[in-house]
Amino acid sequence: MKKKMRRPGVLAGALVVCCALAGLPGAHAQTAGADTKGVAAGAGVSPGLGVDLDTVTVPQLQDRMAKGALTSVALTGAYLRRIETVDQKVNAVLRVDPTALRQAAASDARHRRGRTLGPLDGIPVLIKDNVNTRGLASTAGSLALAGHPPRSDAALVRRLRAGGAVVLGKTNLSEWANFRAAKPTSGWSAVDGQTNNPYVLDRNPCGSSSGSAAALAASLAQVAIGTETDGSIVCPAGMNGVVGHKPTLGRVSQDGVVPISAEQDTAGPMARNVTDTALAYAVLSGNGAGAGPGPAHPGARTGGLRGKRIGLWRQPSLGTEVDALMTRTAQRLRAAGATVTEVVMPYQQRLAELEFPALLTEFHRDIDAYLPTRKGPQDLAGLIEFNRTHPAEQTCFAGQELFEMALAAPAVTDPAYQAMRAELNDLSRRSIDETMAAHQLDAIASPANPPAWTTDCARGDNDVIPSSTPAAVAGYPSLSVPAGFVGELPVGVLLMAGHGQDTELLALGAAVEHKLGAWRAPKYLPTVPE
Repeated sequence: MKKKMRRPGVLAGALVVCCALAGLPGAHAQTAGADTKGVAAGAGVSPGLGVDLDTVTVPQLQDRMAKGALTSVALTGAYLRRIETVDQKVNAVLRVDPTALRQAAASDARHRRGRTLGPLDGIPVLIKDNVNTRGLASTAGSLALAGHPPRSDAALVRRLRAGGAVVLGKTNLSEWANFRAAKPTSGWSAVDGQTNNPYVLDRNPCGSSSGSAAALAASLAQVAIGTETDGSIVCPAGMNGVVGHKPTLGRVSQDGVVPISAEQDTAGPMARNVTDTALAYAVLSGNGAGAGPGPAHPGARTGGLRGKRIGLWRQPSLGTEVDALMTRTAQRLRAAGATVTEVVMPYQQRLAELEFPALLTEFHRDIDAYLPTRKGPQDLAGLIEFNRTHPAEQTCFAGQELFEMALAAPAVTDPAYQAMRAELNDLSRRSIDETMAAHQLDAIASPANPPAWTTDCARGDNDVIPSSTPAAVAGYPSLSVPAGFVGELPVGVLLMAGHGQDTELLALGAAVEHKLGAWRAPKYLPTVPE
């Protein structure tokens, strides 16, 4: 947490562009002991890659692999090398998979035979460490789950593997997805410490998908997987200058993912561009296996925004500089032919009052169902006791107030809770549906994040960010796309749409991304003035 329509073909949402890649850099220190069985000695070795990993897209990589100009072993090795050399500053990658190069070699064999498994075949992917991944610890950032890897993959990981993706490793996160303490520090976990924002290293990456977003900003993988209950994909994406898609609830299986609430939890894809995000969503949602990267997206063409209607929901609480950036964003979208109308989303105060108490009840139910599938504490009460008796869990912040409140929360059978959740579902969906209908909108836009605050364990986060809540509570899709910068710090524009409109939202996001052109590589600055 951060704070029935048929699904059309998602692969039609990919921008197809061209580039080149070749070569395998030297071995990565964290892969000492890596299983390289099946990897030919010297396979793919060359002096350099030939492209910029910051900007290359999945369709470009697949085009090169199809032509024999690139191997997955070379690409995987390149990312392992970047993890070795760059992640010392960022601390986004919790661990690498020692089988990554073997996975890559298997993909190369499929490419040589012309029997690839889908658009992510051979593409290195990092996975948030609250997603069960066999052979990798999958800790949710907590020492309570460390040292005992799950016996099987989460359903979404099985889909990635079935599509040929290379599981490169696991990313750090806000411990227990920011649902432990009243004043947590996003990006911190007892297992791996603090993840830093690559743009300014003493600034926060937001959470809870902190490591996934920061790793992408630092070009440590092509694609990453995050999870969200409310804001945990879209805020880190915005704050780290990348793209994050929170899918419609239920489009991506939550089986094998450490939960907060089945009523709101979803995993989703993150990448440096909408193209790769859309392709990853196709695989995660079951629409991408066995398919090629698809035709060019209309968002890549001139006029991709012409005739689109977008509602601008301002967030004055995020500051005048963010508001000014949203004004400039609206001007640029209008210049591209979109109609941008200012809107006010109804029912937000009531949603803010109801969401947290409902999540407490749901967390108690869902974490008590998950913990018996793992070694370690078997219920929430045991988890609270573990934290009390392990000082390493208290090195950044000692509190576990949310755990304690959840333990005392009403059961899901309580009529007051049931009425609360029913009202949440109704008002959140109406807040989006009524706004879109009243203004005949294709999407609603809002700032995804403020400029990143300074990381401070004593103070905790400064992260009251209301824009993610309507879509998160409603179970509707949202998408964060880079909008620009406040000084050196990225800010995203959050797009949301109606139930099941993921494909349409990704298409619109591609057009917005193309028009704004806001991405730029991080400088890894040590600090900037407040």
